[in-house]
Amino acid sequence: MNIEDAFPGNYIKASDLKGRDAQLTIAAVEFETVGGESKPVVYFRGKDRGWVLNKTNARTISEIHTAETENWISKPITIYPTRTDYQGKMVDAIRVRYPNDTPPQQNQQTRQNSGFQAESENPAPISDEIQF
Repeated sequence: MNIEDAFPGNYIKASDLKGRDAQLTIAAVEFETVGGESKPVVYFRGKDRGWVLNKTNARTISEIHTAETENWISKPITIYPTRTDYQGKMVDAIRVRYPNDTPPQQNQQTRQNSGFQAESENPAPISDEIQF
């Protein structure tokens, strides 16, 4: 058993994606207190847990679906696991892109080098396979 599975938490984290992309539909965007700060949390159709947005992901979704969070409802996005620098350390992270976009070559290379490698070059969406 993976120890991460023993502590699922209230929000989606990179390890929940099991190294695969997930095409999801936004059901709601709510502002919640997380770590003492009010942050946007995206909830998806058919999923129990929300995804806390950081500035990078919020800006990316706003580029895809406008800056008004009300316009995000019922819209698709693809989230995927990657690694990023956070306070001088490489950490697991989730990033977002428009559905059906092929990941940029740099992202594919980064994911392969970090152990996040899908079964194929263009993995099928996994929104029904992953429980979160």
